[in-house]
Amino acid sequence: MVAYIKVFYISIGFWLFLGVECYSGGSYHVLTIKTGGSVTIPCHYNETNPPQKKYWYSDIDKSKIYTNTSEENPSVIDHPDQSLFTVTMRNLQNNHTGDYSCVVETDGLSTITYDLHLRVQSAPDVSVVSSSVSGHEGGNVSVQCSYSSRYQNHPKQWCRYKDQRCYTVGRTDTSQNSSVQISDDGRSSFTVLMTGLRLSDSGWFFCSAREAMNPVQLTVEAEPDGVSVCHRTRDFSTSTRKIR
Repeated sequence: MVAYIKVFYISIGFWLFLGVECYSGGSYHVLTIKTGGSVTIPCHYNETNPPQKKYWYSDIDKSKIYTNTSEENPSVIDHPDQSLFTVTMRNLQNNHTGDYSCVVETDGLSTITYDLHLRVQSAPDVSVVSSSVSGHEGGNVSVQCSYSSRYQNHPKQWCRYKDQRCYTVGRTDTSQNSSVQISDDGRSSFTVLMTGLRLSDSGWFFCSAREAMNPVQLTVEAEPDGVSVCHRTRDFSTSTRKIR
């Protein structure tokens, strides 16, 4: 029998100073996808010590699908330049509902870097108008997130996949020139407005209402005139579970 040991590495002081908080849904993530739909899930790993193997694990049938194999559905593709691999699941049906994990192996030790419960629904608890958005450096981008009536009174958040740090309803200034503003209509949707985009903002985010979530990929391109803007960088912490 495989024993699971949870190990959490959390650094919150600096982020709380910025008005950014840890994901309020805890370690329980529920990805809600429409029946017949598709989803792409990012699985981040340590960029300074890349693992030797990466795979997507299904707790439904105990299957492992390694990166860059011949599997078409789901497809698992490694992106070493971004220190992540992506899992794309298509034509999702009720029998796909269940628990899944991103797993990496280094020197014989397997580590779950991210796990979630996939819930396939005819009307998802949380959904997005577009799962991929883009903008230019210094510009703005808007994302619309919808939620079911059961989540009307629950917190709404916009979170980064990489570090599980979230923005809540209201306005949060993330640097001198950028901000995130979230407005909730109180009925069925909330809107995320990111202004003063930086190249470092590129990556994966998710809309969430309590534990329910849906992913969005953000791509920030360089300014059209080729002028670059220097910004401060920050270190992010991650949460992992080790398997022994």
